[in-house]
Amino acid sequence: MTRSALIIGGGIGGLACAARLVQDGWDVEVRERAAGLPRTGTALGMWPSALRALDAVGAGDEIRARGHVQRGGALLRPDGRRIASVDVSARSGTHDAVRLVARPTLLRTLAGRLPDGVVRFDSEVPDVTLAGGAHDVVIAADGLGSRARQALFGDAYGIRYTGVTSWRGTVDGAAEHASETWGNASRFGITPHEEGRTNWFACVRAPWRAVAKGGDPAALRTAFGGWHADVRRVLDAVEKAGGEDVLRHDLCDLERPLPSYVRGRVALIGDAAHAMTPDLGRGACEALVDGVTLARELAGHRHVEDALAAYDALRRRPTQRIARAAAVMNRAVHTPGVAPFRNAALRLLLTVGNPPA
Repeated sequence: MTRSALIIGGGIGGLACAARLVQDGWDVEVRERAAGLPRTGTALGMWPSALRALDAVGAGDEIRARGHVQRGGALLRPDGRRIASVDVSARSGTHDAVRLVARPTLLRTLAGRLPDGVVRFDSEVPDVTLAGGAHDVVIAADGLGSRARQALFGDAYGIRYTGVTSWRGTVDGAAEHASETWGNASRFGITPHEEGRTNWFACVRAPWRAVAKGGDPAALRTAFGGWHADVRRVLDAVEKAGGEDVLRHDLCDLERPLPSYVRGRVALIGDAAHAMTPDLGRGACEALVDGVTLARELAGHRHVEDALAAYDALRRRPTQRIARAAAVMNRAVHTPGVAPFRNAALRLLLTVGNPPA
């Protein structure tokens, strides 16, 4: 007898989970409130664990071919002097290098592993507690502001603002290398993007939902206009394009860690389960691993409840550790006045520590 799953949210984790469940013979329905897949978006770093998850749904080779290899980068001061170098490939404990891939490319690749009609766009699930009657399991992949998380666990597990706002986008012209530049409570990142473009992001402290005076390009110029030449090149390109395609988001994570990623026959994955700041670049990776791990456990257990318990045991503590580490990094980078101590501690960390792959 074919088992069925309802997945709420057609983002990275939801599509990965759907693709693996379809492979295993499940009847899957994905409900996504957006009108379609995004056509624009910045680059995401696919670490080896995420590439292995993509292999499990038959998408790993395509992402490796499409993505830009990132073997390392530089951490810089605003004047361009180097704080430290990061060798990603050497520290990940694997020969599979990190790939930078645009979010739309990743989503299209995952959606391409699904039969027509599995994903229903412009389709919301208003109440997760009423959604599971016709399905063996409900998988909530509905993101940072998850309605499912709120319905199942209450307002105590809502999102909190970190005090840091961010801009991101892409500009014409290829970046020669990846870098992050750290100032006093502010940061600017540059990485290669597809088709010879440059991916960038910028972060500063700001009030919740503050409006930038004079628009986003002017705010970026005020905050970063005196920084080194690579940053100024990006700012020039942003201004030349009139600020088009610049995205701004206040950075949030969860108020407190969830006591479980499972409630009844509902499982939470990705940001719905463990929303984290982007400081370690792991949010998309962990969503992929969540989705594939959950699907694998559902295929490997006769009883859904046993599969959900196994998923929770495998994924909750590791992802919550990463979320805590991201929050610590966010505070370290964006606390005013600590730059000399922060930079020294970072050099020590990169000397003795290894990031998880």
